[in-house]
Amino acid sequence: MEKKDTTFAVIGCGQFGGSVVEELARQGADVLAIDCNEEVIKKYVNIATQAIILDSTDEEALRSIGIRNIDHVIVGIGQNIQASILTVLLLKEIGVNKVTVKVVNDYHKKVILKIGADSVIQPEKDTGKRLAHQMLSDFVLDYLVLSDTYSIVELLAAGPIIGQTLIDLNIPQRFGINIAAIKRNYNIVVPQANTEIKEGDVLLVIGENKDISEFDHWLLHS
Repeated sequence: MEKKDTTFAVIGCGQFGGSVVEELARQGADVLAIDCNEEVIKKYVNIATQAIILDSTDEEALRSIGIRNIDHVIVGIGQNIQASILTVLLLKEIGVNKVTVKVVNDYHKKVILKIGADSVIQPEKDTGKRLAHQMLSDFVLDYLVLSDTYSIVELLAAGPIIGQTLIDLNIPQRFGINIAAIKRNYNIVVPQANTEIKEGDVLLVIGENKDISEFDHWLLHS
C-alpha cells in the first residue's frame, strides 16, 4: 500500500469517485480530480489539489496533463463501460504504475482485469472512503463507516506496540479510541488489560475518524 506522499488521480467524479476524492483530500493526499462534465468538476475545485475537465478516452489529453507521473489512478467512470475500458487501456499504454477501476458487473470486471488493471472494486459510496483509507496506510486492512465522524477499522499491529500490553499502551487515554477485539491466528481475542500485542495481530479499533487517523499516523512514523 501507498504512503501518504503518494499522488492520486480520480477519473470520473460521480458518487463513488467523488467520495474517494473527498476522503483522500481530507486525509491530506495530493489528488487530481478529472471528469468530462464541467458541472461535476466544479464541485471539486476547492476540494482536490487540482480539478480538470477532460475526456479520459483522449490519449493526447491524458498525456498533456502528465498522467504518467501519477502514482495511482482510480477510474470511477459510471455506467459507460466502453469509456471505462478505453480509459484503462490508455492509462496502461501511457505507463501509469497502478490503476484501480470501479466495475459495474462481472463482465466488466473480467475485461478490465484482462487489459491490465491492477485491482477492481464494485462499490457503494462508503466503499470509496474505505478504499481511500486503505491506500493511505500500510496498516489499515478494512474500514467500516459508522457515521460521518465514527468508524470501525481493522489495523495490522506493528512497530511500537508489538510486545506491549494494553495497560502499557494506554490507548484509550492517549488516542481516544478503543480496541474492541484482536484477531489472532483465525481466533478472536477479547482484550484484557494484560493482553500482549503480538506480531501478526489485527486490531479491531473503534473511535472518531480523527483519532483513528492520529493512531495510524503514530504507528507509521514511530
